[in-house]
Amino acid sequence: MKQIQAEAAMTNARALMSKLNEHCFDKCIPTPGSSLSSGEQSCLSTCMEKYISMWNTTSRTYIARVGKESKKMGGQDPATVAAMATGSSGGSSLL
Repeated sequence: MKQIQAEAAMTNARALMSKLNEHCFDKCIPTPGSSLSSGEQSCLSTCMEKYISMWNTTSRTYIARVGKESKKMGGQDPATVAAMATGSSGGSSLL
């Protein structure tokens, strides 16, 4: 069970980093160069903070829902319910 949880955490961390790169880089760096301007640094910082905050809110909501679903299914382990809900072996894509 701990291995599944660790794999899910790693999958979520990779997905978060991928989405941060995809959204914040595209938004904040119109013409890539060898260094970042102060405006680009500020934009990236703000974008990343907002995106991580949204990610955390989404994750908490998802976990709460999995908890409710596990109770409905007779108290099954929430990780099992999450895996069933996502059709995977523990990893989930929130976005």
